Amino acid sequence: MPLDTVFIQALQIETIIGVHAHEQNAPRPLLIDLEMGTDIREAASSDRIRDAIDYSAVADAIIRLAAERRFQLLETLAETLARMLFERFPIASLRMTIGKPGAVDAARTVGVRIDRRREDYAACGVR
Repeated sequence: MPLDTVFIQALQIETIIGVHAHEQNAPRPLLIDLEMGTDIREAASSDRIRDAIDYSAVADAIIRLAAERRFQLLETLAETLARMLFERFPIASLRMTIGKPGAVDAARTVGVRIDRRREDYAACGVR
């Protein structure tokens, strides 16, 4: 199967995240880049959103989850988002980068990048 990419760059979300007490008081902005591997041929043929990965729906799901939960680590947020995306959307692979601007004074941003495939979650029942 060909693996094409649907992407979202610099999605800004707000969430409460951090290990320090002052970080748990108010939401802070994070930036997320996503690359979702999929086969786009059916969507290209039909020209219908139902056959595509709806990147607006993906963004809304991420924003909603981030607003509803609190996290200490970016790693936990990344893994939680990855599991949710594989549960809800027909993607075969995912590369996600989450940046936390302002976390280190001398850096523009810090963050994590994960690469996952659908089969990484097979043992957990995610299809």
